[in-house]
Amino acid sequence: MTLSASASATLNRPVITAWSAVSPHGIGKDEFVTGILVGKDASSRLDAEEWAAPDSRACLVPGFSLREVLGKKGTRSMDRVTGLAVTAVRDLLRDCEGRRRGGDEETALVLGTTTGSAQSMMDFTRASLVGEQPFYVDPSLMPNAVMNCAAGQCAIWHQLKGPNTTIAGGRIAGLSALSYAGGLLGSGRAETVLCGAVEEFSNARAWLDHHRRREDATGTMLGEGCAMFMVESASVAGHDGTALAEVLAVESRVFFGTELSPVLSACLDGVLKRSEVNAQDVWAVSDSELAGLVGEQEREVLTARFGARTLDRAPSLAGIGDTSGASAAFQVGSLLSLAGQGEAPAGSIALVSSVDDDGIVACAVLRLLPN
Repeated sequence: MTLSASASATLNRPVITAWSAVSPHGIGKDEFVTGILVGKDASSRLDAEEWAAPDSRACLVPGFSLREVLGKKGTRSMDRVTGLAVTAVRDLLRDCEGRRRGGDEETALVLGTTTGSAQSMMDFTRASLVGEQPFYVDPSLMPNAVMNCAAGQCAIWHQLKGPNTTIAGGRIAGLSALSYAGGLLGSGRAETVLCGAVEEFSNARAWLDHHRRREDATGTMLGEGCAMFMVESASVAGHDGTALAEVLAVESRVFFGTELSPVLSACLDGVLKRSEVNAQDVWAVSDSELAGLVGEQEREVLTARFGARTLDRAPSLAGIGDTSGASAAFQVGSLLSLAGQGEAPAGSIALVSSVDDDGIVACAVLRLLPN
């Protein structure tokens, strides 16, 4: 049998076969699906004795205590962002037990983030500055101050021995991780890729966001969490009906200042062309819901291209707050939630638009499969 170039490309496309979420709606994919589809507000008042943040409310993962969730062994010096990622990977592996094609040696992990843990970096630096000597620091805390700590710990905890990658991409990190996963599969470096993105809430992140936040984005409520996806090649997955979505294409661009509109339009042109999809064929569009002028421009461009009804089909993520580095991954999860509950026609085309006000935009096109 001879395949055409387009048919061969289709067989080699990455597909999402399982996913997990640790979110302000709770620990577990089912909690996320339930909360996101009903538009539940997951915000709560911060405990002043535990947190010293500039804001009084945030969207935290409820009851997330490292020792209660992961046990006492190995968690004494673990930071929050690592715990969120390790938990999400644990749940993903449990969900796909017996269905993962690649063994531990052939399973890669790709984790998107903003900077890792800003709190760990600041705590370690502060200890060096205020201590009697600069080297009087707790060495067990040093790994947490390295950006790729969470990805490394996920591999160690779950004995994953394939390629291990951290992508610092800000809000678009989840889409960057999906793109990177496709590269690993296409090059034969892995048979299975666990990819996603994570963000923690911390005093350090809250104050950094408070001082960098533009005036038009005041009132933004921070959130946290992690969403992970198992990605495999369409040629070896999906025949048993486990494939949830096909990743048709991912594109990214950079823009300067607040001049997003022409760059986002060019990004949409590119991702639709690579996907061989027309704008009128897109059933749902998930926008980044970014506060301020940049977010308004994103909504205007997407509405003009696809129509307000198409944007309204995607569940809003406002209820879990600004999850920053994990936001694009949660957008993908929200679309999978629709499909999983039978609220999206089989084979529907969905588009994810992710914008970071630091000057990055990315778009991904997915085909939602029957499951």
